Amino acid sequence: MSEKLEQNTSDDELRSFLPVSFGKQSATTDIAKRLKQSQRLPDRGTKDEEAKKRSETVLDDHDNAEHTKLGVDDAGESDDSDSSDDEEEDEFPTSHEVVLKTHDRAITSITLDQSGSRLVTGSSDCTIKLHDFASMTPTTLRAFKSVDPSASKGAAAMETHPIHRAVFSPVSAGHLLVISATPQAKILSRDGDTMTEFVKGDMYLRDLHNTKGHVSEITTGTWNPVDRNLCVTAGTDSTLRIWDINNKRSQKEVIVHKSRQPGAGGRTRMTAVAWGSPAQGGNNVLVSSALDGSLVMWSGNGPFTRPAGEIRDAHARDTWTSGLDISSDGRLVVTRGGDDTIKSWAPSTYVAYESTGYLHILNPATLKSEHVTMVTPDSVLITAVWHDKINQIVTGSANAETHVLYNPSISSRGGVQIMVKAPKRRHIDDDPNLTTDTTLGLSGDSIVNPNGLLKSSGQASASWAARHPTVGMTASGRSRDPRRPHLPAQTPFAKSQPDEKHIKEHIPLSSMRDEDPREALLKYAEKAEKDPMFTNAWKETQPKTIYADLSDEEAEEEPEKKRQRT
Repeated sequence: MSEKLEQNTSDDELRSFLPVSFGKQSATTDIAKRLKQSQRLPDRGTKDEEAKKRSETVLDDHDNAEHTKLGVDDAGESDDSDSSDDEEEDEFPTSHEVVLKTHDRAITSITLDQSGSRLVTGSSDCTIKLHDFASMTPTTLRAFKSVDPSASKGAAAMETHPIHRAVFSPVSAGHLLVISATPQAKILSRDGDTMTEFVKGDMYLRDLHNTKGHVSEITTGTWNPVDRNLCVTAGTDSTLRIWDINNKRSQKEVIVHKSRQPGAGGRTRMTAVAWGSPAQGGNNVLVSSALDGSLVMWSGNGPFTRPAGEIRDAHARDTWTSGLDISSDGRLVVTRGGDDTIKSWAPSTYVAYESTGYLHILNPATLKSEHVTMVTPDSVLITAVWHDKINQIVTGSANAETHVLYNPSISSRGGVQIMVKAPKRRHIDDDPNLTTDTTLGLSGDSIVNPNGLLKSSGQASASWAARHPTVGMTASGRSRDPRRPHLPAQTPFAKSQPDEKHIKEHIPLSSMRDEDPREALLKYAEKAEKDPMFTNAWKETQPKTIYADLSDEEAEEEPEKKRQRT
């Protein structure tokens, strides 16, 4: 019996090794197997209960502002039956995940466009990464572009700044607002190209209403939910500024928040801002939080001279209120403060996260945890976004990881689109380091520089591209990559001085530099005599020059020399 089993096993192995058919075969993938590989391990019940007990939820009312802590002591609520777990898994998109490791430091901001096809992440490594779900496969989880918003082409010593916030416009998917640790915000295109950079204000003006931009670091910003041309930024100068992206020279409105905290001089730092509009229509609302613990609200359409509502002690003073959101109906404001509390003001489902790496899904009516799951066990969560169209949650943590949580049964595109694709087969020719450009001839016909030494120094080049400058180019010097534009070679003279053709065409009277000044004046002598320009008004009364008549003898005589003094 055992011999028969061994023979059947060997036959199965042989069948799996031999091809089923010959010829070109289409790439196929086992979707169920791929989705199973991305399935997350179930959280332990004890950890789930401990996380719920640790999360103290606070319900605040505008009338009495009473704080009520809600626990999970009821037996009915703590019932961890299999049916309830299955219902939670089907209700929330947290059963599977895709991990993106494209940054070097902590993830500080995450945003997705309206369709959910493009993901942009900002980090404290001073870069933003652009990801396209349609172009990624299970084996190629990488960003297609990395952008440093603070980079400048003309600066020799370039400064880089961490990214505070990056957010797509909810009306126009082609505009991306990027906030870095500078006084100037930028508007980037969908592909990461700079479209607008707002101006910096004069820091020596005391009245902030007279400044044209922020005078200190910007902390956050967001878009107008209705108008595609308007956005708002908030900074450490205690102001909110509404900008028109078509006018980068000055802001449209300045909102100065006067802090009532003693000893602050009327100024504080703005920490978060949200601009919401009711889905059924009506006036939008602008809400912002400050470091002094206050929560301020204005009418989104103005006027902005005085706030429509203000809560002075919404959170503890000198704590950073990092989370602020407005519900779709415009009646609920949820804040996450630095005092480890989440509060609702004025109930949909809200995502919260805590410093232990757990992701909490709260009910805003009671601020009670509906579902708790562990995302990063050894690192803290910094930001989280729940996209309603693709029904997926994207989180960013301090270990530079971006987690895309989804459920194949209720989610669409995004992470599901990545895992259902066949993994890309890597070929040796895909690596330009291992290919040879035959258009430039064989190595025997070229000059070989041994050990990759530089011509100017005896040190070896650190980069492979410096040692192989012609790989990936044609014989004429153009790039083989059609997406990369051809940049003509520039000589040192062309970098510092303009060429002769440019000088002759664009600089007036530039040709006079090569002429003799005496000859340049004498060539106008005949013209000046026939058609005088400056003496034409009195040519009739102009006296004639009369010279004395000298004889030939007088002309030959030389004047007597003056006697020398003794």
